[in-house]
Amino acid sequence: MTDPHLRNPGISLDRSWFEEITINTPAAEARAAHLGTSRSLKKEWQAAWLVNAIRCMDLTTLAGDDTEARVARLCAKARAPLADHILTGLGLEGLTTGAVCVYPTMVAAAVKALQGTAIPVASVATGFPAGLMPLPLRLAEIRYAVDQGAAEIDIVISRALALRGDWAQLHDEIAAMREACGAAHMKAILATGDLQTLSNVYKTSMVAMQAGADFIKTSTGKEGVNATLPVSLTMVRAARDYGARTGVKIGFKPAGGMKTAKDALNWQILIKEELGTDWLKPDLFRLGASSMLGDIERQLETHVTGRYAASHRHALA
Repeated sequence: MTDPHLRNPGISLDRSWFEEITINTPAAEARAAHLGTSRSLKKEWQAAWLVNAIRCMDLTTLAGDDTEARVARLCAKARAPLADHILTGLGLEGLTTGAVCVYPTMVAAAVKALQGTAIPVASVATGFPAGLMPLPLRLAEIRYAVDQGAAEIDIVISRALALRGDWAQLHDEIAAMREACGAAHMKAILATGDLQTLSNVYKTSMVAMQAGADFIKTSTGKEGVNATLPVSLTMVRAARDYGARTGVKIGFKPAGGMKTAKDALNWQILIKEELGTDWLKPDLFRLGASSMLGDIERQLETHVTGRYAASHRHALA
């Protein structure tokens, strides 16, 4: 039986777990397409799933013009993601997002803005988004973000290592990053849009987990193709396989390109169908998004009031 509180200690590289794996892409695409139509969520059921999406959301700003003021505004939205009348109508209180995700230099501002809450600060690191920096500099960036107060680190892998099948070096790099994270949980961003095939996605997922990743994450949000349901299906099945072998539950985070409440429902349905309800919690599932929250808030206001709100009525994340 798996233990939801056990962090992934990682293992030595074991190629036998993944080298012979080949993913049937048409079958994966067909399964992913079916997931989007397999459940019809209406009224209070849809509202409950959308509220859960907020609980599992990493509210994110990763822009070149980020400022402390923008981060403070983002954190205010993380503290109160829904307008008061919507919360009252839903009979809820104390709802927050799962985390706030920022660049390393914005971590201290986010920690300050979230003081007094249980909302963790996540920081991207290791030369995000490309990861094309010498390893010692990537490790130093992790340590800097942790020293600033980050409780979670979203690292990026060296895609070139995955593309040429240099699994030993990839494993060693990720393991070094995991060590640099210390007590901070590590999410390994695979940048799946760069990995070319679903078979590569599965293999890279398995190597990242063997190296000690607590979460596997689809994308930086900066690739040409970001989170897709077939890629996500491949990754969560890799996580399921890893858990079956080790007894460790690995978290999953899709990120990039998800903008609507329907997207939030589709990815939760995927998790429910493939991993079960235990994963529909912030300690094992995150949605990397910001603009999605605006559409979720509009849908929930419609549920509460019976009127569909214009987008300008809701504060932007």
